[in-house]
Amino acid sequence: MKWKKYTLATTTEAVDLVSCLFDEIGIEGIEIEDNVPLTESETKGMFIDILPELPEDDGTAKVSFYLDGSSPEEEILRKVEEGLDALSASVDLGARTITVSETEDKDWINNWKQYFKPFTVDDILIKPTWEPVPPDCGEKLLIQIDPGTAFGTGQHETTQLCIRQLKKYVRSGDRILDVGTGSGILGITALKLGAESVRGTDLDENAIAAARENAEANGIGEDRFLLKQGDITDDVSVMEWAGYDCYDIVTANILADVIIRLQPRIPRHLKQGGIFIMSGIIDTKEADVVKAVEEAGSLEILEVCRQGEWVSVTAKKKAEER
Repeated sequence: MKWKKYTLATTTEAVDLVSCLFDEIGIEGIEIEDNVPLTESETKGMFIDILPELPEDDGTAKVSFYLDGSSPEEEILRKVEEGLDALSASVDLGARTITVSETEDKDWINNWKQYFKPFTVDDILIKPTWEPVPPDCGEKLLIQIDPGTAFGTGQHETTQLCIRQLKKYVRSGDRILDVGTGSGILGITALKLGAESVRGTDLDENAIAAARENAEANGIGEDRFLLKQGDITDDVSVMEWAGYDCYDIVTANILADVIIRLQPRIPRHLKQGGIFIMSGIIDTKEADVVKAVEEAGSLEILEVCRQGEWVSVTAKKKAEER
């Protein structure tokens, strides 16, 4: 099916009013483009470490909506023009031009799957749940993943750094805490490497659902991989659910700024001598993370590993002074 995309050139000042107008007309879903910098509260929950550089905000914006062949286009466009006429008396609408283009009806949620193929991280085979095991990989440790809309296919350098550190440090019977579990790939890897149990937390309910489904796809029961939605950085109920002084390893493949915020908190969950594997760190933030670990004082850095532009930091909880 072909969709028509209608794009209104307007001003940032008018965006909210135009959005309300389109909603009142019955237009479902709009797309807003502008160069207004994001606020700190807007970026807090975003899974991105370095925001793209935007041109200088010149006060212009674009608001787009889509109509398929079954929509009464002439009636909707008439209502749009009438509504804009009314708004123009109270707000600067800018150019107020509407351009039209066509777009294909694609399954954007699942289209990426054609690019996710089986691959290996050393002797571990990571494959999509919908792909067969390659003929030459039968002896490798198998992990099956369908990330859905959660982060974590295993292809990203940060995840591979964590997997290699888990291979190095996981021992039979270990208890693991996976902060920002995403698709659950790190927790599943730890369990496949011999860990006894994993608890995973994530802000996103879709990630929790994906991790649960991936655990099942790998033959891992809910009693071994427990999951909870919430923010372990400031939610006491999540901290208490995780438990204190009880983990052999904590993993956090998130963002440098979040890892820095975790420094005063994560050592409370680790056993003495426990390992904290941190990744998701772009190389330009390496020094900031290392400084935060050293200043917090509870952890001793064991090693810093790099792959491409990405960095992992592995540290051990120090013995308590008596």
